[in-house]
Amino acid sequence: MRKLFTIDDFMAAYISALGYGFGETIAKLSGWPESMCVLASFALGITMEEIISKIVFSKAVQKSTANRMITYAAILLFFLTAQYISIRWMGVSMMEYLQEEFAYVVILPILGLILNLIIRFFRVQMIRKRCGDGSEGYVFDVNDKDLEEVNRQNRAVQGNYDTDCAVRTRTGVYVGEKYKKALLFMGIPYARPPVGELRWKAPEALPSSEAVFEAVNFGASAIQVEHRGSIVRHHRQSEDCLTLNIAVGTEKEEEKKPVLVLFHHGDFTSGGAVDPLLYGGDYVNEHQDVVLVSFNYRLGIFGFIDFSEVPGGESCPDALNLGLLDQIAALEWIKENIAAFGGDPERITVMGFESGAACICLLAACKRAKGLFQRAFVFNGSPDSAYETPESSRALARALLKETNTSTMTELMRLDTDTLKDKAQKLWMNMCAPTCDGTLIPADVYGAYRNGAASGIEFIVGISSGELQEFRSAFGRENYESALNKAVDNLQNHMDDSVREAVQTYLLAETESSSSLMARSKLLKQWISLGICRIAAKLSQGGNKVYLMYWDEKALIENLGSGTADVLATLLGNGEALQMYGSVMNEDLSATLQTLLEKFVSGEPLQLYRHEISGIDSFDWKPFPQALIAADGELTYASIEDRITEVKGLSEYMVK
Repeated sequence: MRKLFTIDDFMAAYISALGYGFGETIAKLSGWPESMCVLASFALGITMEEIISKIVFSKAVQKSTANRMITYAAILLFFLTAQYISIRWMGVSMMEYLQEEFAYVVILPILGLILNLIIRFFRVQMIRKRCGDGSEGYVFDVNDKDLEEVNRQNRAVQGNYDTDCAVRTRTGVYVGEKYKKALLFMGIPYARPPVGELRWKAPEALPSSEAVFEAVNFGASAIQVEHRGSIVRHHRQSEDCLTLNIAVGTEKEEEKKPVLVLFHHGDFTSGGAVDPLLYGGDYVNEHQDVVLVSFNYRLGIFGFIDFSEVPGGESCPDALNLGLLDQIAALEWIKENIAAFGGDPERITVMGFESGAACICLLAACKRAKGLFQRAFVFNGSPDSAYETPESSRALARALLKETNTSTMTELMRLDTDTLKDKAQKLWMNMCAPTCDGTLIPADVYGAYRNGAASGIEFIVGISSGELQEFRSAFGRENYESALNKAVDNLQNHMDDSVREAVQTYLLAETESSSSLMARSKLLKQWISLGICRIAAKLSQGGNKVYLMYWDEKALIENLGSGTADVLATLLGNGEALQMYGSVMNEDLSATLQTLLEKFVSGEPLQLYRHEISGIDSFDWKPFPQALIAADGELTYASIEDRITEVKGLSEYMVK
């Protein structure tokens, strides 16, 4: 994707060569010692190189072909004039210096490429040694030192503290720490701990406070279902989990900076902001104009369960969508306090993956969340993940009563956390999800989109071709197969007769050439992809500006897949974290997508002029229905319908 050297590099080399040549020649003619001649050569050469590079690669020059041609002509004329002067008056030809500069322009990038290939080779070898063929899913190397560090807890600060790393909010003073060119604040509470009498209750705002607290350690992750392929399972868990993390650049700006809020991925029962894929320090270090926030919210039976049929359940009327209410509370805290961190409360972008994306899709149609964010990047998640009625959530409550041998809300409230966590693990296949209850969330989310419920929000909607392999890698083959079969059976039960017949014909044909499992996997992948396209279509019908992205990069290890982990790491520049997930980041793709993400968050057009990123051509991200396709390390534009569906009639059925 990135060109090793371009005509622009060669043009800059002309003037750089003059700088090196004149610096050395004039110094020699002046009788300077050899060492001073060398210094003079480098001083003038580097100075000229900096000046001409700023001109050649400037936006004004690169955005116009005419301006580039005029600039090239001026450079050549300048060089030829200088060559004439140097030969006539100094008896020295600048051509030798030009040859050396051209060699530098060509050889150095090639050496850099070779070095990067060697580094990548060894990284790949390490990953393959650890993960094998990927059939066992994600394998994390976590040692005692790592666990000790990540499980430290923040404490109240007594006495003096570093005021350069401290920020005062309404709810307290938080003392973070420096990381390169960023300040990190971690584990800041955004609501009262939902423990004791507040278990299964809506989040409550924190009181005002002048107290001073450390903010250098992650808060506890939510109580969750643990899978072998989840790195978050190694982190401490607690019902007291409503905390957030903020990364902000140290460069001061007169204007407030746009804010990017990350909703962590998972399946509504697992995940957390402690996942290294979500670390914001490296992104903010490179993109100082963005404030990045991540946070935790309640999961599983603590965040999505309906107790309305349980005696005493009327005391917990919000239990079926507590996770969503936590997210709203986090956004409200951010809107109220982010200005203290240099963020703009009127320019908030939310970005979510999988269940996090599904939650954002629901909040976009939620009246209580209106105005809490202006842009949304949703990847591999859709409102289809939510329950259409509370019945499934009520069934989960009945199963919990049976599993815990309880019959009332009072008895459930008395159970300790460990007991509930253990029962949640056993009930994982019963599934937890938000509910389109018609109160907090519209019963028909797509209809709400079409009628303008999400008006004023600009969207990027993302789809991945390899998400199901990632699901298997995280949750294990057995869980994957059970969930897959259940999902496909459920889909067929809700289809029109004509579509169901086409689907069954497709499954039979695919099974003959592969296996029933593979056939069902391909069907579900198409269903999910078309469901996400449906989001883009309905939002567009409602007047929203929508961009579509399709991730079709090949996985380093096929069985691990390429989806959420790769995209998250690529967007945030978390290459080391991606290696933990069994892959190696494409640096060029990352540089491009990071820049586009910053433009999206800042409200700028999603365009790149030539060489805005060194060696990368210009392009313009076209709105839906065209899609930005990431494949084989390149970004292209096209329709993706033929890439995401094979079943006749399925596309029309899904997006109607």
